[in-house]
Amino acid sequence: MPNAKLSKLEFQIMEALWGREEASIRDIQESFPEKGRPAYTTIQTTVYRMETKKVIRRVRKVGNFHVFAAVISRDTAQHTLIDDLLALFGGRTQPVMAHLVESGKLSLEDVKEAEKALRKLSKKETL
Repeated sequence: MPNAKLSKLEFQIMEALWGREEASIRDIQESFPEKGRPAYTTIQTTVYRMETKKVIRRVRKVGNFHVFAAVISRDTAQHTLIDDLLALFGGRTQPVMAHLVESGKLSLEDVKEAEKALRKLSKKETL
């Protein structure tokens, strides 16, 4: 399994790839909002580092540029980020949940979906 730990910029690059499946460095750079868009060379350096981490790969060469694709899924990257976050709290979910509730970022619909997932998991464990 590739190292799915991603920086903020790497995650943004992955978002561009997940949205398009394949993209050149220029395509990736242009997917960023014009205001605050990283320089082409910044994206290029980061993409090459991500290739070394084996979270993206070159799929082909077109003219003088390469086209890249994601190796890891969005779910894998998100799960790694969440696991890393929980590790900061000693694996305890309560402080994170409390913050989400207090900040208004956790809706009643989110709680219902979580309850549904917990019921499903509980049924699997009893089988």
